[in-house]
Amino acid sequence: MRRREGTAVASGGGRRRAYIGSFTAAGGRGVLTAAVDPDTGALTVLGAVDGVPDPSYLAVSGDMLYAVSETADGALAAYRLGGATPELVGAPVPVGGSGPTHLSVHAGHVLTANYGSGSVTVVPLRSDGAVADGPSAVLRHRGSGPVPQRQQRPHAHQVQPDPSGRWIVSVDLGTDSVRVCVLEGGALRPHREIALRPGGGPRHLAFHPDGDRAYVLNELTPTVTVCRWDADSGVLTPVAEKPVLPDPPAGDAYPSGIVASPDGHVVWTATRGADVLSVLAVEGDALKPVATVPCGGAWPRAITFSDGFLYAANERSGDVTWFAVDPGSGVPRRGGSVQAPAASCVVLG
Repeated sequence: MRRREGTAVASGGGRRRAYIGSFTAAGGRGVLTAAVDPDTGALTVLGAVDGVPDPSYLAVSGDMLYAVSETADGALAAYRLGGATPELVGAPVPVGGSGPTHLSVHAGHVLTANYGSGSVTVVPLRSDGAVADGPSAVLRHRGSGPVPQRQQRPHAHQVQPDPSGRWIVSVDLGTDSVRVCVLEGGALRPHREIALRPGGGPRHLAFHPDGDRAYVLNELTPTVTVCRWDADSGVLTPVAEKPVLPDPPAGDAYPSGIVASPDGHVVWTATRGADVLSVLAVEGDALKPVATVPCGGAWPRAITFSDGFLYAANERSGDVTWFAVDPGSGVPRRGGSVQAPAASCVVLG
């Protein structure tokens, strides 16, 4: 795996920072800030910002940090970066949906995927980066799947723009589908819905850096669905499905996070229960298993990659582990960990 240079985003006078989301209902401290050692990838916790319940998923955009509040009511919070810790800007605003689990920033808006209500919300941003008082649109998904405990209704789990910026893509675990929309005037216009294998429970999607493929991670069956992506027409076409574990799991195995390497040579996934990270080599439209390594903790809820290092937020062991990634094979080697109670995600900025 070749490392791409110049991908780091600096904040706080050029110092790298990591921001760790958590579940305050399970003992999390809110949003943790950590310094990043550029040579080793090591994290050193600097402080925490409380006041927003369950800030489980984060996104950095410029000098702003945004967080969902994954509660029954569902809210979105904004923080300004630059100081020792992020500064909360105003009160969290409602998203018009319950249990938001993911968010992304695009074209002057924040989009949230609301798992509990099975919807996607659009919240406009003000000129200073603060969020508006409420959503400009809420798009509710329809449908269900064959797994009664998890798929009785829609469960939107992720929303993001495609690499071209023309389309908004949302992944729904409850309906076994991916929806493609257009963001127009603060509203989402549905373009098409792509059905995946029934019962797979798609959770997250990662685009190949070339922008012509996408990898959908399935939570209910530990697999990745490889898809071709046509940005001109907004069409996602499933072509293959690959297990993320070398053998059928003996116990619980719930994939959670997926990342494509910046050079497009490998895909990494995290699986809870099995508590491992998997390395899959990209070979055209196929994925080839390379290695499976322990995640360094328990219940890895999310992973991220930055400047040669992979980070895993381990929810149940309450830590974030960092790994140096072999530049040839993409296999991660554990470097260390830092305590982060009820950690749910980590982003760098």
